[in-house]
Amino acid sequence: MTPHTRRSAADRTDAVRALLEAARTVVRHRSRWADAIARTTGLSREGVELGFTRHLETDVTEAELDALVAAAGDASVVHVVLSANVFTAPLRAIALARAAAPLVVVRPSRRDPVLARALAEVSRDPAITIVDELDVAAISTGEIHVYGRDETIALLRTRARAGVVVRGHGAGMGVAIVSPSADLALAAEALASDVVAFDQRGCLSPRIVIAVGDDPRAAELSRALHEALLAIAERVPRGVLTPDERAEGARWVDAVTFAGFAFRAADHVVGFVPRVAPIVAPTGRHVHVCAASTESAARAYLAPFARWIVAVGSDDPEWASDLAPPHARVSALGAMQRPPLDGPVDRRSPSPSRASL
Repeated sequence: MTPHTRRSAADRTDAVRALLEAARTVVRHRSRWADAIARTTGLSREGVELGFTRHLETDVTEAELDALVAAAGDASVVHVVLSANVFTAPLRAIALARAAAPLVVVRPSRRDPVLARALAEVSRDPAITIVDELDVAAISTGEIHVYGRDETIALLRTRARAGVVVRGHGAGMGVAIVSPSADLALAAEALASDVVAFDQRGCLSPRIVIAVGDDPRAAELSRALHEALLAIAERVPRGVLTPDERAEGARWVDAVTFAGFAFRAADHVVGFVPRVAPIVAPTGRHVHVCAASTESAARAYLAPFARWIVAVGSDDPEWASDLAPPHARVSALGAMQRPPLDGPVDRRSPSPSRASL
């Protein structure tokens, strides 16, 4: 097979810039797609508006753009298999693919295809093709970028041909760590905005909150977060949960209230169990708050979940960096779901593998 011609960094950067300009056009004319996104995602219309105006990564610095291009790698063609967790995710996935390759084939999520198709339509980039089906076994060259469940990634790897690189971007979650010196009301207000985005379905969404201190302080934070989520829900109500999400939420609430207590509202639940390590809360604006008496205890609490932690938010990001897994993005509370467009959102190794017979 003849090697493909490597493109210059400038060519790659220009391709991503064109895609970002298309994304800005989509945002300006978002009413054209907002109702369809609300239907496919289950988000409220206000939740879709929030995603477009606060979380779609259209403002990118030159340094971030350079980092994205450097992280993208090089391939003759990239086939992208998207998931349906966060409706804004196709922009980053397609940008990485377009930086890596002169040809990009995208199979959008069947459950949420709207933004991927909108970006391709508005960009009019002949290098980007949208397909309804993708036969992984028929791909003979280039790379496959798979976003979604770990089981899906493993399955596609077994189907890929020998020599085809499969880059998997699997399941993850966010964790918040609140320092002993934090103003709890301010921390809760910022954290609530991270929880509300996409109804907590993204891999950056905080589902566990560790308050370093005693149980009464963690209980106070639980109440403050409950009140902050009530306030935000007046502006951005939760959308529709799937039957599975409702069932998982009910089981989690039963577990939390058996040993502790929960602040319940129509659009969220904040749970707290004294003197117990955290239980991972399900998606749908469910948050488990726990107390860690020391920084060492906080590290121990995180250890069982470390491989899945993609993002850590804190009122003191520098302090929290010493507690976070080394691969996690660390940010200020309120910015967990607004990462810079500087490469894959998930900084864990994308576990590239070259399929073998």
